[in-house]
Amino acid sequence: MTAALAALVTAALLAACGIVPGTSAHTAGGAARTPLADVQPLADPRTWEGEVDATAPDDGIHPVAVEPAPALPATVTDAQGATVTVTDTSRILALDLYGSLSRIVFELGLGEHVVGRDTSSAFDEIADRPLVTSHGHELSAEAILEVAPSVILTDTTLGPWDVILQMRDAGIPVVVLDSHRSLETSGALITAVADALGVPEQGAALAQRTQRDVDAVSAQVARLAPADPAKRLRVAFLYVRGQAGVYYLFGQGSGADSLIASLGASDVATEIGWTGMRPVNDEGLVSAQPDVLLMMTGGLDSVGGVDGLLERLPAIAQTPAGRHRRIVAMDDTQILAFGPASAGVLDALARALYAPQTLS
Repeated sequence: MTAALAALVTAALLAACGIVPGTSAHTAGGAARTPLADVQPLADPRTWEGEVDATAPDDGIHPVAVEPAPALPATVTDAQGATVTVTDTSRILALDLYGSLSRIVFELGLGEHVVGRDTSSAFDEIADRPLVTSHGHELSAEAILEVAPSVILTDTTLGPWDVILQMRDAGIPVVVLDSHRSLETSGALITAVADALGVPEQGAALAQRTQRDVDAVSAQVARLAPADPAKRLRVAFLYVRGQAGVYYLFGQGSGADSLIASLGASDVATEIGWTGMRPVNDEGLVSAQPDVLLMMTGGLDSVGGVDGLLERLPAIAQTPAGRHRRIVAMDDTQILAFGPASAGVLDALARALYAPQTLS
């Protein structure tokens, strides 16, 4: 992800009630759910109407090890080509746009050494750590120095970058991880974090577990999704921030394309040749003709819900997604946070697309 996405906000979940094919409803993700293997999909995934909240329930951190002993010093070459030597992991800061890095640290078994958090690190186990970001996702040099980290893991999704340079000048080892995320790169990200912290064996175990969990969900997605490619849902990932007037369609290479493909759907932005993250226009929306819009909950909330979205982007009404108000929203901190929680994200989104009644 790029720094252009640093305006993410926390939003209330959509109201919850039941849903049946052909009716309009909001559904919530917090209730106990039928195992995905037992879920029966709708005969036609284009028959439901109304927005669906696909926020995945969080069942907590499950470390692959208890207080592993890091092999230090650990010397790595980071994503920017810098050689960084880590000699002390007693006070860790792991910061990025979606809270992925901090979760990886906790899942590796080093959570007790995390001394601060970013806004997007919202899981219960980290809630008592002080925030080191302000105004949403802006790094605070003062707050970072206050918690006295012995190592910082980050990427380029948070800024200002001058803060990172200041931390390096203060003598704190800073490891910059790759900010380009997808399901395919989750294992590499986990491994990179583990290597920097001197726990490569735990990294290999976590990467293996994450892939195993994703594979298990993917097998069920293959069962739920239409086998005929012509009947697959056409999905577009729409990123909006109403307060700032930001409206982007995410395409090839954005990470959203990987997510949509993993759900057995067609990424319409890729089909029409959109790459990366580009400002949306009426022609692009209408030519894409998505059956479903995939959005962040905070983004949908920022424009006043579906009614506000249709008012601000009236071209959406000329698509099947707009005519049927067929929008799937997921919490901003989850939807593109590729990493240990990926399987849960896929599970919730698969239900939303193919069996939304199971989210009630």
